[in-house]
Amino acid sequence: MDFGGPGKPLLALHGHYNEASAFAPLAAALAPGWRLIALDQRGHGESDRANGYGRDEYIADVAAFHQHLDIGPVAVLGHSLGGVNAYQFAARYPDKVSELIVEDIGAVVDCDWSFTTGLPGVAPSREALVAALGGAAPYLECSFRQSDVGWGFSFDIADTVASQKALNGDHWGDWLSVSCPTLLIHGSHSDELAADHARDMVARLAGTIRRVELPAGHVVHHDVPDRFADAVSAFLSEQSS
Repeated sequence: MDFGGPGKPLLALHGHYNEASAFAPLAAALAPGWRLIALDQRGHGESDRANGYGRDEYIADVAAFHQHLDIGPVAVLGHSLGGVNAYQFAARYPDKVSELIVEDIGAVVDCDWSFTTGLPGVAPSREALVAALGGAAPYLECSFRQSDVGWGFSFDIADTVASQKALNGDHWGDWLSVSCPTLLIHGSHSDELAADHARDMVARLAGTIRRVELPAGHVVHHDVPDRFADAVSAFLSEQSS
């Protein structure tokens, strides 16, 4: 999804349960200085289901995405799953990433997929799906889809569990290999990235890195969209000056 405009390109990678359209508010906030281009990652949104959801497969997708755009070194932003994909891509393709923004994910990931397995399958109406999700509905609504059998999601629940299992692990090697200017944003009451771990990520990464903690949960760009956009804009402007 290319949000267009005359600005410099910023590639965005969403987290589990989401898709490229989740970044629409950020794209609007950063325009016209930045042209946000977001990917429906494998198994999400309008992209096809995949045979596998391993780390190398996700990174190969990002590399193919970047090659297709033919834009040279570029700023890359990623949330959660997309955050690991972003920093692993930056570590393995340092000549392709000029700035890196990682939203609320650690160098060690320990996903709990009980929420995923508890998601409703097919609901008879959009209203019924919202009711079944409760407080989680606003975080997933960009992925709602209607089919012939009812309302569900643009991702497959079993595929998401497979992806979460493959995401788990110690990724310090990739994190410590990042060499470009980096911004780590995390939520003060995130259930995914603890403040101590975020501070350790900053302390151990040599080079230019900034950490911003905002009053939010795991999905910082959703909980405090204006402050998130301000942090991203300030970091990118600083690197461009």
